[in-house]
Amino acid sequence: MTSETVIIGGGVIGLAIAIELKLRGASVTVLCRDFQAAATHAAAGMLAPDAENLPNGAMHSLCWRSRALYPDWTRKLEELTGLNTGYRSCGILAPVFEEAGGQGAGGAGGAEEQRSRGESFSSSSPSSSSSFSSPAYWLNKEAIHQYQPGLGAEVVGGWWYPEDAQVDNKALAQALWTAAESVGVELKDGITVEAFLQQQGQVVGVQTNAGIIRATHYVLASGAWSNELLPVPVRPRKGQMLSVRIPEITSELPLKRVLFGQDIYIVPRRDRLVIGATSEDVGFIPNNTPEGIQTLLQATIRLYPQLKHYPIQEFWWGFRPATPDELPILGTSHCQNLTLATGHYRNGILLAPVTATLIADLILEQKSDPLLADFHYSRFQSKPSTSTPMLTHSANFSNGNRPAISPHSPLATPHSPLIIAGKTFQSRLMTGTGKYRSIEEMQQSVAASDCQIVTVAVRRVQTKAPGHEGLAEALDWTKIWMLPNTAGCQTAEEAIRVARLGREMAKLLGQEDNNFIKLEVIPDLKYLLPDPIGTLQAAEQLVKEGFAVLPYINADPMLAKRLEEVGCATVMPLASPIGSGQGLKTTANIQIIIENAGVPVVVDAGIGSPSEAAQAMELGADALLINSAIALSPNPAAMARAMNLATVAGRLAYLAGRMPIKDYASPSSPLTGTITS
Repeated sequence: MTSETVIIGGGVIGLAIAIELKLRGASVTVLCRDFQAAATHAAAGMLAPDAENLPNGAMHSLCWRSRALYPDWTRKLEELTGLNTGYRSCGILAPVFEEAGGQGAGGAGGAEEQRSRGESFSSSSPSSSSSFSSPAYWLNKEAIHQYQPGLGAEVVGGWWYPEDAQVDNKALAQALWTAAESVGVELKDGITVEAFLQQQGQVVGVQTNAGIIRATHYVLASGAWSNELLPVPVRPRKGQMLSVRIPEITSELPLKRVLFGQDIYIVPRRDRLVIGATSEDVGFIPNNTPEGIQTLLQATIRLYPQLKHYPIQEFWWGFRPATPDELPILGTSHCQNLTLATGHYRNGILLAPVTATLIADLILEQKSDPLLADFHYSRFQSKPSTSTPMLTHSANFSNGNRPAISPHSPLATPHSPLIIAGKTFQSRLMTGTGKYRSIEEMQQSVAASDCQIVTVAVRRVQTKAPGHEGLAEALDWTKIWMLPNTAGCQTAEEAIRVARLGREMAKLLGQEDNNFIKLEVIPDLKYLLPDPIGTLQAAEQLVKEGFAVLPYINADPMLAKRLEEVGCATVMPLASPIGSGQGLKTTANIQIIIENAGVPVVVDAGIGSPSEAAQAMELGADALLINSAIALSPNPAAMARAMNLATVAGRLAYLAGRMPIKDYASPSSPLTGTITS
């Protein structure tokens, strides 16, 4: 059989993606090993990015975004199926114990420390000091026992997270399966995928227990079993759970809200309380164990003592897909027609809506949300491509003459790849094609720089401007990623039009999936300073059209943040005016941009020497774009090599950290143990 898209995995993630793709017009088949064994059934359905105290960053942003999608997402599922998903925006209560010796929950300190640790997030009243926070309330001992009667005597306070929610995981799983059927997704349960069939960087089919199944595109969403098909670092983490039945003599639910305690949670449902969960690194060893259940019961009774009298209803277990950093793996893979959506660990149910949206955007519109870069599988790489196929992204290229570094070496981390809009590059130096005295000098310089991204002025290639004749044929575009730019555009409208031409130019040169554009809007012909308003207007439109936008801007931290918010893949602040060679004149602002950026920061324009290149990288820039300093050098190829070495040195120095600056001398050799007369 042949389908447009085949999804391997019939849990909440696979089904959510399937429904989203189908609703957008795709033909979708889901291959499910065992629907009842999916991690979806072994969850409690908490939607708790706040209660889990996730650190600010990409994961928190992803979880918040998904939680915000939940009301509409579940309503649509219920309309499609007539089934109730059990979604409730109920809030979550996180009680805190006062431990002996002042040690609180999880060994993180007692109630006072818990309270002070949360001050930046909230205090006795809701806090909204950051655009990245939800309100939370600290309840003292009297308040929390009034708010939720029946808590254990050791509870001395707790946090109330009103925006967290819950969904009935089993009801949601059934609603997803039924919704997928109702919209026309082909569901194949009992199908075990045994291997991907790959040829020349493409998946050409999957070998299953029912024969070979082919598709145009494939999605790996098989959770804890993903590692059986590809060498991705996903391991099963067993979770044991149980439920107790609420006695019929109880006139109303004794527990009205989710309790998120120390290593335990209790989730109230209509007639039962769901209790979980252990987290055991035991591989695929099945079944409940006395030790696991005893651990859960002890922690539960301590938190909510009256539960010890309730009859036990059910035990079960499941395998959560865990990665080394406990973050999901999302986005492109080593094969152009294989997308990864796995490793969601504890947050699979929470992240289902946003995962479905991001993956559907990526597959159908080639639109890579900037947030995906933080969850790309290449973050687990320790060095450039070697023997393992999964360590080579489809956009990776040769490491040139750079020496290989052992993955166990302390120097391995600085060679982590640069990821832009889901594409992975080993070099952090980008170069250009303008201002060279000859095509030959340009070719030699690009080779000497070891760069993997070269920017090309679309207008100059189209008009065969001097120095650009034959440029399209001068470089090997199977090894170099083209970055078309809108140089010469003075308005947003011009830039948008030229960007569209640039995308077509990349396709003509064989880069069918190249949606990159370096956005330049420059009406100022004397100083060549970019127009911030026009740049923002053009960026908004180009992002909507599916471009990965790399905007060239003044070193304006507020503009950089705004461009990131509208979906740009990077920000590219100038060090000093284009072609001036003045070096870093905007250091303070670039530092602010780097500190606040959630996308790569590429310092562009004005760098004149390798020392300035190294300095920019030492600030923490993710990459550099250098053209004039190389092209206008008496020996461009030698300067290109020097800029490459400076970029690497600057990155290493930034990651190593410099020594502190002192106002006084400090001897290099210690004075202790010296020979005295």
